[in-house]
Amino acid sequence: MVATEDLIEAIRARVGNVERIGYRIVVALTDSDDTITIADGDGHVSVEAGGEEGDTTVRVTSDNLQKLIDGKLNPLIAYSTGRLKVEGSQGVALKLVSVLQSGDD
Repeated sequence: MVATEDLIEAIRARVGNVERIGYRIVVALTDSDDTITIADGDGHVSVEAGGEEGDTTVRVTSDNLQKLIDGKLNPLIAYSTGRLKVEGSQGVALKLVSVLQSGDD
């Protein structure tokens, strides 16, 4: 299991240059009770521990989230095989994943 703080730092590194995503997204880690909220902040995208309500909720294990961030897991395959579940807009979830995977390594 990947530590939540490590995931938050990895997400922050990927969204560092993004000014807006236009949504509040909650990532619920299914292998713990932790959540991560990704939302528009003051001129940048904010990534914080916690949060319960968002426009979209993505449910995924910490290991699979790390694989998505690293580009080692295709988001469409993750979704179609049930490793990634979306409550709310699937388009918002795909936008988030594309932002996560487009960052510099």
